[in-house]
Amino acid sequence: MTGRSDDRPTPSLEDYLEAIAELKAEGGKATVTALGKVIGVKKPSVHSAMKKLVEAGLVTHEKYGDVRLTPAGARIADEVCRRHKALLSFLANILMVDPTIAEQDACKMEHALSEESIHRLEKYISFVRECYPGSPEWGDIFDRYVDQGRDERTIPDGDGVRH
Repeated sequence: MTGRSDDRPTPSLEDYLEAIAELKAEGGKATVTALGKVIGVKKPSVHSAMKKLVEAGLVTHEKYGDVRLTPAGARIADEVCRRHKALLSFLANILMVDPTIAEQDACKMEHALSEESIHRLEKYISFVRECYPGSPEWGDIFDRYVDQGRDERTIPDGDGVRH
């Protein structure tokens, strides 16, 4: 179960909304050509997606011109961007996944997790940053644990319990 509501756009359409928001944030125009480049698809695919997003009331699109988010589209785009940012931060900065892989995985995961899971993830990221500000120690310990399957700082006693 993904926690998605039935009225949310498909993951593919959410990616378009996210791309439009990103292009606008960078000061650019969200044209069919620009969206095709960002998403990695050809113009007919972008046109098809724009038609669906216009019908859903999530964007306005001037023929041969700019695509703009409606207030409803902007809310969804902001939510997808927030999810993406949290997942990317967790994967790259907390779990220390290679940034390229973290980016790809965040793109996939942002559509599937429930709001509760995203909220808890954001709180966990804040917790780690506040409890270990600028400290690489926890990261080094985690790296050793990933490599060796245990934390060398704790040594089992004769009773088999780590102290």
